[in-house]
Amino acid sequence: MNSIGDLSNKNILFLQGPMGTFFKRLDKLLRKKGAVTYKIAFNAADWLFSNKDNVISYKDTPKKWEKFVEDFLITKSINKIFLFGDCRFYQKTTIKVAVKLGVEVFVFEEGYIRPDYVTMEKWGVNGNSKLPKSKSFYENLPEVLEQQKTLPMNNSLYSMIMSAIIYYFVANVFSFLYPHYIHHRSFSATKEAFCGARNFTRKIIYALKNRPYNNRLKNDLSKKYFFVPLQTYTDAQIKKHSLLKNMEEFIEIVLISFANFADKNHFIVFKHHPFDRGRKNYTNYINNLAKKLNIEKRVIILFELCIPNTLKNALGTVTINSTIGFSSLYYCTPTITLGKAIYNIKGLTCKGMDLDDFWKSPYPPNVELFKKFRAFIIKNSQINSCFYGDIGDLREI
Repeated sequence: MNSIGDLSNKNILFLQGPMGTFFKRLDKLLRKKGAVTYKIAFNAADWLFSNKDNVISYKDTPKKWEKFVEDFLITKSINKIFLFGDCRFYQKTTIKVAVKLGVEVFVFEEGYIRPDYVTMEKWGVNGNSKLPKSKSFYENLPEVLEQQKTLPMNNSLYSMIMSAIIYYFVANVFSFLYPHYIHHRSFSATKEAFCGARNFTRKIIYALKNRPYNNRLKNDLSKKYFFVPLQTYTDAQIKKHSLLKNMEEFIEIVLISFANFADKNHFIVFKHHPFDRGRKNYTNYINNLAKKLNIEKRVIILFELCIPNTLKNALGTVTINSTIGFSSLYYCTPTITLGKAIYNIKGLTCKGMDLDDFWKSPYPPNVELFKKFRAFIIKNSQINSCFYGDIGDLREI
């Protein structure tokens, strides 16, 4: 497991973590190891999910944040910073300042490998990751004799949902206390509640409607389709780590290429992202474009699927930079990315291949190379832990 080094008498700053108590619990663990900790809250929900004896509220304008955080890091002699995500305004600005001052930054994110892992990297994650991206680097690693044992972390969907409800409710009700706060996406509690209810309703409906496809994909459609997992429309992975404007542009590029270059007997399966169930429905957009391209009978649009089953039976996976791409490699399915992804390495993905050629001649990942890559990624960026369950190996950090 990657380490953050000695914590005795170190000064630690926490910024926003995942919605809920994860950073609050981590804060307490670091104190037990001798660290002096601080937390900066940007809204009332950040304050609520903090330990009250070390939290400072930032209520000034975004324009003044850079100067504030630089002064704070210097005045408090901060040695290390912990934050969640590296593309949001406050986090991105803080990383820039920390690099200038030589303060270590540890970025948390959802696990590259799921479930039962969270990502923790120094300086950045995903497209900003400092992990090696050279095929030769991983080829020269020792042979992987045994896969690292992963313990179940008992992730609680209920805890995640309740944390989100409380976060948005408290932050909105007391927004007058933090009038200048800017969120990375829509921050309306009413809208989030509506989207949450619609998400739950659609999950039930589509679980029933899409169920037959779990059998079809491993029977009559097996090895006759390409899989396209859609990413959430607010994903920083798209906005910051690809040349694409949005999911609609991605869908259009993929469908036009498929229509012109894929075998006429092959299908394409789109799956909506679970977080977007209540917010976005691309069905009409995909169907209308498929009709214009005269491929509507070869296009399948789904919401609920067994991902392992879908990947194992696919001819290939097309993604921007979704974590599902990593899973696709795990199941030895040919994969191509249209964005910047940590796993987009020659010999793993079809890197360097044009999408138009992918439909005709996709090639699977090198199994031995993937084993080495996966083992290295786990050791250097993944922690057997969970944001909404057992904190796991973080106890040993």
